[in-house]
Amino acid sequence: MNRVSHPRSVSESSKDNSDDQQQLSDLISVIYDAAIDPSRWEDAIVSIVQFVGGAAGGLFCKDVGVQHATVPHRFGFDVPLRVELFRQIYSSAEGHFLGDLEQPIATTDLMSFAALTQSELYRQWAEPQGLVDFVSAVVDRTTVSTAIFGVFRHRRNGLVDEHARRQMRLIAPHIRRAVVIGKMFEFKAAELATFVDTLDGLGAGMYLVDPGGRLIHANTAGNAILDARDILSSVGGRLVASDPQVDRTLRDVFATAGQGDAALGIRGIALPLTGREGDRYVAHALPLTSGARRRAGIVYTATAALFVRKASLAVASIPGAIGSAFKLTPTELRVLLAIVEVGGVPEVAMAFGVADSTVRTHVSRLFEKQAPRARRISSSWLQAIRRPWRDRREGAHCSTQKQQIFARSSHIRRTTPKQWLFRMACVRPACSG
Repeated sequence: MNRVSHPRSVSESSKDNSDDQQQLSDLISVIYDAAIDPSRWEDAIVSIVQFVGGAAGGLFCKDVGVQHATVPHRFGFDVPLRVELFRQIYSSAEGHFLGDLEQPIATTDLMSFAALTQSELYRQWAEPQGLVDFVSAVVDRTTVSTAIFGVFRHRRNGLVDEHARRQMRLIAPHIRRAVVIGKMFEFKAAELATFVDTLDGLGAGMYLVDPGGRLIHANTAGNAILDARDILSSVGGRLVASDPQVDRTLRDVFATAGQGDAALGIRGIALPLTGREGDRYVAHALPLTSGARRRAGIVYTATAALFVRKASLAVASIPGAIGSAFKLTPTELRVLLAIVEVGGVPEVAMAFGVADSTVRTHVSRLFEKQAPRARRISSSWLQAIRRPWRDRREGAHCSTQKQQIFARSSHIRRTTPKQWLFRMACVRPACSG
């Protein structure tokens, strides 16, 4: 008895069409979720494979000029696919990566199924998994690489048919957009990581806060200050100053920073902070809602940056200042300091374990690098400080010349060695050119 087929009612067709539209809508939602959260790509691939009609699928990326592809996201098939197997059919399979954007291409479009079954790739890799065909669409292309999304057909699905092509054509544009969006998120994540690393490299404590003082980010130095709980701390996720008055001022500053530069001023505001042990710090608040600084404020709606550093006066040592001002070599500076602290040439030579002539050479170079006035002062002073007890041993037999030196340099002998070094630092060195 022949089976009689009855035409489907309009209502039944409409219901099926509505179900297809709902399935497509749900699938699109899953795909875009994967664009934002890469960990959801496997769920998206499972849904796409079911929608197109297959057993496995994945995202494949290949650089121009190479004969293998990487698979960042996949489901349902064994990896890795050995490069030497893929190379055997590369001349035909490369067509998957050369097609037009979003247009379905099947492996059986590029080579006959008979030729495919004769390849080692099919025998050793595809057939053991029951895979018989592959349909793909290009979803991203640059000058250096191409990405495709593909679905493997199982023997129970048969070779790629028109239904599979239609389904792939419907979903490919959304996969493409998801890939592009995902790349943007990856780029921003890398940019943010670089930005955070840069902030962590600052010596000053740095905090990003919202208008309510909620702590968005703190760099390494900033976290160290918070851990000390001396001048600043984090209470309930808010940045709080230990000094109540400073804390109230910060609250006002953070709230005002949300209104931009006009309210707070483009230079921000500086606040003094004092620790329990009397250590002094300076906090500088800067609005992030205007100009180029807006890029820093993008991070979780931060509206102000607070920089905190310890207040200190960087003063170079007097010997270091002399060495820099007169362009002295390290050895010349050591000789100069030794003459001040130890005595004359013989004593310095003995202390350094070198010949007297070596020390005299360095002293001569010291005089050459000084201005004429400084040369006269230092010459008289160096002679005057050469162990006064020598003259006491000589007593009345002290030479007339040395008495004259002491007389001329009496005002210098009243100067301590440290004071003399400081005065040398204040004398302008002779110009070399």
